[in-house]
Amino acid sequence: MYINFRHLFFSLISASILSACGGPDTAEIEAPAIDNEQEVQDYYAANPDFFSFKNISDLPTDLVWENGMHLNELGSEQATKGGTEYYQIQDFPRTLRRVGPDSNGSFRPWINDYTSLGLAHRHPDKFEFFPALAESWALDPENKTVYVKLNPDARWSDGVPVTTDDMFFMFFFYQSDYIVAPWYKNWYSSQYTNITRYDDLTFSITTPQFKPNGGSNVIGLGPVPRHFYRELGDDYVDRYQWRFQPTTGPYIVRKKDIVKGSSIVLTRLDDWWAKDNKFFKNRYNVDRIQLNVIRDTAKAFEAFKKGDIDQARLNLAEFWYDKLPNSDSDVQNGYIHKSLFYNQRPRPTYGLWMNTSKALLDNLDVRIGIQHATNWQLVIAKYFRGDYSRMQTSSDGYGEFSHPTLKAREFDIDKALEHFAKAGFIERDANGVLINADGQKLAFTLSTGYTNMQDILTILKEEALKAGLEFRVEVLDGTAGWKKVQEKQHDIHFAALNVGLEMAPRFWETYHSDNAYDDAFLEDGSVNPDRKLKMQTNNLEAMTHFEMDGLIERYRASSDKEEMKALAYKMTEIHHDYASFVPGFYQAFFRIGHWRWLRYPEFFNHKHASMARQYHVHWLDLEMREETLAAQKAGKTFAPVIRTYDQFR
Repeated sequence: MYINFRHLFFSLISASILSACGGPDTAEIEAPAIDNEQEVQDYYAANPDFFSFKNISDLPTDLVWENGMHLNELGSEQATKGGTEYYQIQDFPRTLRRVGPDSNGSFRPWINDYTSLGLAHRHPDKFEFFPALAESWALDPENKTVYVKLNPDARWSDGVPVTTDDMFFMFFFYQSDYIVAPWYKNWYSSQYTNITRYDDLTFSITTPQFKPNGGSNVIGLGPVPRHFYRELGDDYVDRYQWRFQPTTGPYIVRKKDIVKGSSIVLTRLDDWWAKDNKFFKNRYNVDRIQLNVIRDTAKAFEAFKKGDIDQARLNLAEFWYDKLPNSDSDVQNGYIHKSLFYNQRPRPTYGLWMNTSKALLDNLDVRIGIQHATNWQLVIAKYFRGDYSRMQTSSDGYGEFSHPTLKAREFDIDKALEHFAKAGFIERDANGVLINADGQKLAFTLSTGYTNMQDILTILKEEALKAGLEFRVEVLDGTAGWKKVQEKQHDIHFAALNVGLEMAPRFWETYHSDNAYDDAFLEDGSVNPDRKLKMQTNNLEAMTHFEMDGLIERYRASSDKEEMKALAYKMTEIHHDYASFVPGFYQAFFRIGHWRWLRYPEFFNHKHASMARQYHVHWLDLEMREETLAAQKAGKTFAPVIRTYDQFR
């Protein structure tokens, strides 16, 4: 699926490796063969308003077809194919499934977000759509419908053609309970009202409303391989745990390339159907990508410096200025290049996520006090050395859809103490921590899955104590950290949800009570006393706000841009007042170090790229690799390359 599902945003540097704990069992389970063909057909028949079947002669004749072919190519004509790139991952993946439990981790972008194809993709410079699986598409705003013609050459990685049947099955798959993925079930059940088949390559999809975003809710979709999931059933989570789903993209994972707890390899298909496509021919240039698990941050950076890893993200000041300064011998000798690239896009939501289902955190004054006791200004000045900026809301970076005036609360000890006092915390114990009349301490576990940024939590802990607030720091590996928040076991968690290249921010996933509790409210809007906390959702704050729910539903249903903007502002204000998220920071750029043989285009990257490797425009110069390694041994040097790309600043 290409439509962005907000997932945890992992690590700011490639050298931030999280412990792998030996890795999971990668063996496929032995399960009896089943065939769900009859079940699928019965489902279509039972929902005739949603699943329609027509002939190609029924296709409207007045449609205006688009194909995005006027847009510029991506990548560089200088790119060459070949070689093995060595990279690192934070933890060994818990599954190869793309959806369901444990699927939403740091490995997911390698097999889905950045490598699989949707019908069409946002152009990373122009924001318009260019074709991927679709050959062309036509918009019918009046009837809230998008018509699509699939590229007849489109194939799954096992050679099976991509057809309309895969788009039909996509809805069966995501609407089913088998996959244990509540977000998908809600999205695909509520945001679409019909899919109509005209022939094997032509279909239309209708939505409840036609958003002012060029039909992206449809054009951004990706099919699900019908033939692969004929055994989909109650045991989906286990049956498909280590089966690699055929992809429409260039890279596959082979069983022989999965080394438990250690490494996993992506291999480029020599006969990939889109290899000569205008928008893909200069991308995905590396033959193999070997992802190695390294258990220690220092060892990961050491591996990069030794040339065992080809490129490293250097966003953190410690790595850019200290561990790989411009004066470093490998930089000055021209062996390692440093590149800083300014981008423009919505920003990952780095900050503190408070679980309001927890005792004390359900108190508004406690939450506001925590806001004022959190010194992000010092983190930015000291830890990031002033290179980063303060995030003001959880929906920054969406242009006219981001709130124009709202500001995050500043660090202010007096204001923090004022609100803590309102919550009954006035006296301090011997350690300076506030206590209430019952002797209860104002103390919370502050957890994170970012081992590379644990020093940030140390700063926040020291500063919070000045206001009588105790943070008990807990640093977990990335998988364990994500599991904790998905099960709503956290008090306060430092993390970021990734965001897609979209026109407007989303609110339902993170702030609607449907994703906090089962039946959060009674019909009159009062709290349901029997409600149960809901797991495996992105409402990490367990936020429940009856008015917010209604605004979110209006926002999702609206097709009027001005109304959507007004609603976005109002919801952002409510979220600010609810005070369950402490906005942290954002970076307006990314920085990497890469060995001389790992090449990027002259312009380096595209305007809306979130990271250097997102669009896979780099390549390996194998001759230059041999030249560089030989030069190191012989003491030969090259001109240093330290570049800033500020064309989109």
